[in-house]
Amino acid sequence: MTPRTQWARAVDGAYIAYQDFGEGPITLAVVHGWLSHLEVYWEQPRYAQLMNRLARQMRVLVFDKRGTGMSDRFEQPPDLETRMDDVRAVLDAAGVERAALLGWGTGGPASALFFAATYPERTIAVCCDPQILDRQAPGYPWGGDPGEYDEEESRFMADWGHEERMPQYGFGGRPEDAPQDEGFKRWFARWARFSATPGAAWAFSRMWFETDVRDILPAVRAPALVFFRVDAEGDSSEEHARYLASRLAGARVVGLPGSAVVVWAEDPEPLAAAVESFLASVAEEEADFDRVLATVLFTDIVGSSEQAAQLGDRRWKELLEQHHQAVRTLLARYRGQEIDTAGDGFFASFDGPARAVRCAQAIVDAVVPLGLEIRAGLHTGEIQTIGDKIGGLAVNIGARVGGEAGASEVLVSQTVKDLTVGSGLTFEDAGEHELKGIPDRWRLYRAVRPA
Repeated sequence: MTPRTQWARAVDGAYIAYQDFGEGPITLAVVHGWLSHLEVYWEQPRYAQLMNRLARQMRVLVFDKRGTGMSDRFEQPPDLETRMDDVRAVLDAAGVERAALLGWGTGGPASALFFAATYPERTIAVCCDPQILDRQAPGYPWGGDPGEYDEEESRFMADWGHEERMPQYGFGGRPEDAPQDEGFKRWFARWARFSATPGAAWAFSRMWFETDVRDILPAVRAPALVFFRVDAEGDSSEEHARYLASRLAGARVVGLPGSAVVVWAEDPEPLAAAVESFLASVAEEEADFDRVLATVLFTDIVGSSEQAAQLGDRRWKELLEQHHQAVRTLLARYRGQEIDTAGDGFFASFDGPARAVRCAQAIVDAVVPLGLEIRAGLHTGEIQTIGDKIGGLAVNIGARVGGEAGASEVLVSQTVKDLTVGSGLTFEDAGEHELKGIPDRWRLYRAVRPA
């Protein structure tokens, strides 16, 4: 089923047609090559197969560049900067802060890479074929011959929308590789007629023929995947793919079976699988970037329900406010970060285990004059930041250690004890414990004041 077409408003007021479909942890913004028509594209089964496959694991945004398809037309082809504003407008309209980019064909890779270099904070990764320049240049043997360009383009425009002659342009690496079935020919001619007029198509071709983004490639910091068809020649070849990858730090290269210039014109499954696998690895790397070593502290008031019942709501609320103020004052003193407060308990993290233990002991002492006792548990391990929250196994262990503590007791894991050697802290063996939901038995230690 064709997704609903919507329109984003660019900074200059132009309307950019886009579609938003699929669900997943990563948003993939597709930058079509050269021309497009969002709804006619879905009439082609192989394109629909690719989009539906990608949408199984991620959210997908596709759009018609201004001047093509269902987006606003123009008096002259927009420059790269305007095109970047259009991509950003689509992301903003969809409420997407960061996305991976998938570009193919004439203009697609160049646009995706330029966006990644311009807006690194909004780019998760870039996946593209190697078609970054349509003309030959010094040190760049791929692409067309500038001397033959005008003649070839004139012939192309004369064939624009013709069912018999159109398929040899762009959808096969060689004329004999172009799809020959009558359904594809009819669709391709219809796609051309609906995507742009011959004049607009010529203007786009001329613009991309003159555009060279090679100088900005070192500025692309996002992870990159460059794919190619293993039987392709010229600007779709492996040699060309490796040329592009060598200019993108740490880029990966993957070969896909077939020879078609447009990546989905042949079986789209290998392409979808390669993109999905690459972005999954990028997501895993990003999660690793957000992992840090920290000491987590959990506290809660012992017997809080009974005390609340004895004191009444008003007095208990006042006492809780005093408790919270004392805890927050000590967290600030020992450079702890408050992560969460639930009822009468605190969850905090520290970048040093000794300070975390001393903070816990200070909290025990500070609430005694209030007529309260707290229990505290600490563990040091790798945590994962999730927005302004943290999570991971270390957090779960810290919470379970806290649950084992008694009144006015500070319990720590062996990891905390071992990391505070030489700090002057003293610990007593509190025995082995089974921590709910945590594998194995855990030896815990009681932090005590020196005599």
